[in-house]
Amino acid sequence: MIRFSALLLCAVLAWGQRPSDAEAAALIERSRQKALDYTNSLPDFICSEVIRRYAAPAEGLWTLTDTLTVKLGYSQEIEMHKLELINRKPTDRKFDDLGGATSSGEFGGVLRTIFDPASKTAFWDSSRAVRNRRAAVYHYAVAAANSPYYVEHQKRKGIVGLHGTVAVDSETGEVLALTYIAYDIPKQLEVQSLISSVEYDLANVGSRTYLLPARSEMDMHASEVWTRNKTEFRDYRKFSADSSIEFGPVK
Repeated sequence: MIRFSALLLCAVLAWGQRPSDAEAAALIERSRQKALDYTNSLPDFICSEVIRRYAAPAEGLWTLTDTLTVKLGYSQEIEMHKLELINRKPTDRKFDDLGGATSSGEFGGVLRTIFDPASKTAFWDSSRAVRNRRAAVYHYAVAAANSPYYVEHQKRKGIVGLHGTVAVDSETGEVLALTYIAYDIPKQLEVQSLISSVEYDLANVGSRTYLLPARSEMDMHASEVWTRNKTEFRDYRKFSADSSIEFGPVK
């Protein structure tokens, strides 16, 4: 079984002219503040998380193993997951008891890891355009010595370093997409590679619009099998204090 708190992304500085070093540094600091404030800015909400999980023998053909429908609740900066359907059939199984690959952290965990000053993240920029928005793309790296990110596989857990890209809106500093790749993976985990990405889009929650995860994808190559998860986040709606929903363990 593999678990990880997720999130890094692909960065972009679009539309021709490269910013000065001072402008780039100012944008990184603006993005840092946005990222660190991100979880505080989110409302309490519920959404549907649809996870399609694939597996393949090393370098073999991918096969869809199952489709999970999860009710995801977010309240007081905590993610809660309730597994509702497996292959469109109701189930009493718990999300945390599933075998195979699962993830969490799309709602701010990875962003905080990347932009937290304690991570001592190194940034350098490149250029690109994201969904027709003027954006800046930054490559980043977080050394394992400064990383809180862990991978758990076959009941063995280890801290890993992260590197990847983060794409931010050039005007607001908001993150539009990110990718992250694990490196310095402890050998005892028997995981050769782990790559994940997240795309954010505008979604209505109550009477306001927020930039929230829309899609994510994860690929993991382990000694015995390769796994791939493709996730969609749908139907965002407000989570009220009297919601009669019982979730499993919080994350």
